[in-house]
Amino acid sequence: MPTIEQIKSNMRSTWMAGDFGVVAKTITGAAEEFVARLALPAGTRVLDVATGTGNLALPLARSGCIVTGVDIAPNLLDQASARAAAENLTIAFDEGDAEALPYADASFDAVVTMFGAMFAPRPELVAAEFARVLKPGGTLAMANWDPASFTGLMFKLGAQYVPPNPDIPAPVLWGDDTTVRARLAAGFSNIRTQLIPIDFDLPFAPTGVVDFFRKYFGPTQVAFSRLDPAGQAAYAAALEALWTAHNISPTPATHTLVKNQYLQVVASRN
Repeated sequence: MPTIEQIKSNMRSTWMAGDFGVVAKTITGAAEEFVARLALPAGTRVLDVATGTGNLALPLARSGCIVTGVDIAPNLLDQASARAAAENLTIAFDEGDAEALPYADASFDAVVTMFGAMFAPRPELVAAEFARVLKPGGTLAMANWDPASFTGLMFKLGAQYVPPNPDIPAPVLWGDDTTVRARLAAGFSNIRTQLIPIDFDLPFAPTGVVDFFRKYFGPTQVAFSRLDPAGQAAYAAALEALWTAHNISPTPATHTLVKNQYLQVVASRN
């Protein structure tokens, strides 16, 4: 079995593969809506864990929050910094690990993460780090893919072709209400969860969507790289069938629209 250092190294390489910034643009609106629902007041010190290219960090900074973003992938941080500079926003972006955040205890008023920290391999450490860096009474807000969502189906399909490490809990368990409450119970109270709809809206037919994710989404690109040509063809066909079955676009030959959902989790630090 790989060591935790090897697992972390592989995760970093996976998220640096492709160009996640292109994929992140497709959910920018959902990120802005997530931030708007939180309604954090100006001056709030916020840590965006697994910030990626800054989809949460930028709207938070626009609203007057004092924002720090942290991620394991330096190439994504470069994109986030460039986006912030283009808008003249002051945001600190640091390379770091959700399981060992490089910040002092009680440094932040709020911690947020969207489709990011859920991928860290040791969720108990992530929950402990969230609690450690938050001030008492501080807010934790997570957006985690729901196991029953379309994304959950994609993960389940992928596991049939590239089996995951059985010692690492499935990332989508962060989107299970019972599991997330158990993970946060030691450090948090007033845990509120809500399923939030989100559309996957892409200007391609399902075949083009599969190509898009193969090219730009690191986890998909890496999964395909681990398969032989026959396995790649089978996986691509299965993904295309999944997207086709859930595509509700009136023009499916040129457009894909899939209804998806995530679990929004908001909790207060004890």
